[in-house]
Amino acid sequence: MSIFTKNKVVIVHGCTSDKNDLTFNKHWMPWLKKELEKLNFKVKIPKMPETWKPNYNKFKKEFEKNKIDEDTILIGHSCGCAFIVRWLGETKQKIKKLILIAPWKIYDKDDKIRKEFYNYKIDENIKKRVKEIIMFTSNNEEEDGKKSLKIFQKELGGKIIELKNKGHYAFEDMGSEEFPELLKEII
Repeated sequence: MSIFTKNKVVIVHGCTSDKNDLTFNKHWMPWLKKELEKLNFKVKIPKMPETWKPNYNKFKKEFEKNKIDEDTILIGHSCGCAFIVRWLGETKQKIKKLILIAPWKIYDKDDKIRKEFYNYKIDENIKKRVKEIIMFTSNNEEEDGKKSLKIFQKELGGKIIELKNKGHYAFEDMGSEEFPELLKEII
């Protein structure tokens, strides 16, 4: 059996405000990928389609190009968390670890596109199919981010890690591309 089989990570980035915004390329994900690859992890960060107008089925088509199994660690950031949790509920897939970074599930009631993306019932049985669930938040996360965390925590349980002054875990909030606390939770 290949060493990569036991060390697979797939990271789903968050949504953006418009089609020219590629902020997910400018923060901790490239650094984390590089650090994990040094440790013989196989890391994929699929570029999700049209993140400024997220569509679950389009995300799903791109995401499912990756082989997900019981040894996979899934990491989501912001709306990527909402996607992963919905996908896990729909597919009933078992995985090794689920890590949600600044999870998001609140949408503006007038935003029909995001309503379709975020408005689903979380499958509470996910926690039975995932060996470990960890959620990162920050003391200065936006109010809707804090509400979203409570929604996911209520249904999924898991460990919450609150770091100081990391905001929504984007570069402009963190002031760094490094995220050693996340790396520690993966390895």
